[in-house]
Amino acid sequence: MQRDPSPDGEAPAFAGFEPLAPNYDVALCDVWGVLHNGLSAHVEAADALTRFRAGGGTVVLVSNAPRPSEWVVKSLDEKAVPRSAWDGIVTSGDVALRMLADRRVTRVHHIGPSRDLPLLGEERIERVGPGEAEIAVVTGLVNEYDETPEDYSERLAELKSLDMPLVCANPDLVVQVGDQTIWCAGAIADLYERAGGETLWAGKPYPPIYDAAIRLAQEIAGREVERSRVIAIGDAVRTDLAGATAAGIDCVFVADGIHGDELGRGSPDPDKLAALFAENGYEPVAVMPKLVW
Repeated sequence: MQRDPSPDGEAPAFAGFEPLAPNYDVALCDVWGVLHNGLSAHVEAADALTRFRAGGGTVVLVSNAPRPSEWVVKSLDEKAVPRSAWDGIVTSGDVALRMLADRRVTRVHHIGPSRDLPLLGEERIERVGPGEAEIAVVTGLVNEYDETPEDYSERLAELKSLDMPLVCANPDLVVQVGDQTIWCAGAIADLYERAGGETLWAGKPYPPIYDAAIRLAQEIAGREVERSRVIAIGDAVRTDLAGATAAGIDCVFVADGIHGDELGRGSPDPDKLAALFAENGYEPVAVMPKLVW
């Protein structure tokens, strides 16, 4: 249900998700920054989604994790996020695998840490050097705590000289791990695209992941769901809010996530919020410091 911005230009603020819930049948919820902070679960957020499901809603978690959704299930279990909070999961890793399958790719040049290798774990996909690859896939920085995206400039220049398409399996630029901000694959892919390289984006804010998530929600619900009855929940303007807007669905903006330091944690500054939305040209239907019921 699209809503007009408030007269003063600020998004309407709600104390919790409960007043919004009757307007929607499906919630597409971000994971990192909403359900957990990279280390531990946000208990109240899980409770809000559990209550939404108890009222008949369907929850699909939409993550820019560069791995198959099965890995996200394991990660959520480890962080004690209850399974009662969600019905299904779609990751940018799932979408990236579909892109490779659609192109019948068998040889890939991988940029990223070894922990992301499950994404390319199928026997039919061989990991090779740039000169032997059909396509490149970036899942992150090899040493994200010590490196910056610029450290990959030479390798990107080599890929560009080969006219190599690059699949970005995690469009996030940065992510918050506890109190620390680290670079993600999206920052490398952004450099490649700026240099004129062909870049294929698998996750938020791009349409393929939203289409996949809505299809999954409809399969779970057993019926068609109008996009006016779908709401996204996320903490990043560039991915969650922009992606929801492009997909034609409403969005709840969680202010204490990736933008928390600039907006003021616990009590986001209304002027800074308004400026952030105006600068990017997006308007959520609601703002909450954290997702709560």
